[in-house]
Amino acid sequence: MKFLIMTNGEYGDPDWYHGQSGQFDRIICVDGGAGRARDLDITPNWVVGDMDSINPADRTYMEQAGVLFKTFPKHKDYTDTQLALTLAAEEGAGKLVVWGGTGSRLDHTLSNICSASLFLERGADVVFDAPAVTIYLIKQRLTLSASVGDTVSLLVLGDRVTGVTLHGFEYPLQEAILEGRWQWAVSNVVTEHNPVVEVTSGYLAVFHYKTPVE
Repeated sequence: MKFLIMTNGEYGDPDWYHGQSGQFDRIICVDGGAGRARDLDITPNWVVGDMDSINPADRTYMEQAGVLFKTFPKHKDYTDTQLALTLAAEEGAGKLVVWGGTGSRLDHTLSNICSASLFLERGADVVFDAPAVTIYLIKQRLTLSASVGDTVSLLVLGDRVTGVTLHGFEYPLQEAILEGRWQWAVSNVVTEHNPVVEVTSGYLAVFHYKTPVE
């Protein structure tokens, strides 16, 4: 099943999101992400978190719409997004899309991406999607729907990724080894439509910038 997780991070142009919610089997809002869903006229299946950032009016609206709430104490070991990821795993998510998973809180952004990479061990696809940038978490092969001139960066999740091969980029790689403690595959440029990223072992975060990067 394809799940959408809506967090309370940055979204950008709201028009980009309209009409997309119908492609998901289940939708989980993370606390204040319920307000984002309401703004986009989306009714989720669950709202998850300690409910410290959800607007009271949004909570009432969701309750009246029959949305299920999974409420946790404020003092806890995991972030609200991690709790939403756990719920998605328990419900059998085979593909996971996260909206609003990045933003001004760099610690939350890194936590979200690293935590979501656990889904790769379960064979699930994971994408952080937004109008300006899409982040794919991969462990094998990815064909990007990208335009010539787009910027793509590769970041290692964990200690090491081996067998990294790139086709259709200004800086190609062939069976390269990338180390997590020294990231050097940043700011590559697409030179062919539908470029390919291949990995033999390890996990990569592939950042595809769909708007010009200065």
